[in-house]
Amino acid sequence: MSERFHDICLVVNGEELRERVDARTTLVDFLRETLSLTGSHVGCEHGICGACSVRVDGAVVRGCLMLAVQCDGTRVETIERIAETDEILDLQRAFIERNALQCGYCTPAMLLSAQELLNKGGVPSRATIRIHLSGNYCRCTGYQAIVDAVEAVARERSGGRASE
Repeated sequence: MSERFHDICLVVNGEELRERVDARTTLVDFLRETLSLTGSHVGCEHGICGACSVRVDGAVVRGCLMLAVQCDGTRVETIERIAETDEILDLQRAFIERNALQCGYCTPAMLLSAQELLNKGGVPSRATIRIHLSGNYCRCTGYQAIVDAVEAVARERSGGRASE
């Protein structure tokens, strides 16, 4: 019979942590309930809506589909840390300027996904932006404003060069 609780060691937002977790605790629940990092939201709990997105070892993952015990030895970054570093400051401004955040529930995950795409460099086409963000549900904006914001930041970061 496997043990119900496990000791894990991971780096969350630059801080090394050692915690004892229930084997069934999802990463997003661990972040929200144990560490009070509430920027990632719990939506569908099936990995479909994307609201629970965080970075694990640099890749955006669904926090509801990953168990906290799977993060033993990893680096986890939440929207709280990423926003503190100014890495996405231009994206945040563009979302505000283009009214791309409305209720804000999906915004943290949208920003993470958009940044993941923009880290590839260049100016992605609007279709590419839509495809990359397709794993994040927004019930308020209709996506047009979000795509506009991501495209504007891509152009700004690339010095205004043309799309792919």
